Amino acid sequence: MCKECYVTDSRCTPLLKPLDCLKNHTQYICSTCGRCICIEADPKRSLQRWNFPFKTLEIAKMYLRAADYTTKKACGIYQIENSRGQSIYKIFTGADDLQLYLNKHKDKSCSAMAPVYTAKEFIAYPNTQVRRLSDEEIEKYLSER
Repeated sequence: MCKECYVTDSRCTPLLKPLDCLKNHTQYICSTCGRCICIEADPKRSLQRWNFPFKTLEIAKMYLRAADYTTKKACGIYQIENSRGQSIYKIFTGADDLQLYLNKHKDKSCSAMAPVYTAKEFIAYPNTQVRRLSDEEIEKYLSER
């Protein structure tokens, strides 16, 4: 597992429309394994990709480093259940942000009220890059998937 971005597959992201994302979005480039993580905000929702709900813990882990880097703190992944018993995973900066979310979404709950995964502490890696990729970098990255 990469100590910086928390996954074992260094080319697992982007998940949806990878060419479009790599070409048109700003990427967090892991200085340890080179994985690209979309860090750009969605203009329609004013949310970054890591703010969205995820279907699995594994998918949420893929975006946790982008949240950590954006907030400059160790964020956590929380399991959220709706009133029908279905689960999603969301990244929050801490228990206060989780509570604000739950207060706005009365049909949702978090039984543990604690993260199911967190890096425990934020570490700033000196060679991290946040930028758009060149066409050559995109081609190379996609060919390594």
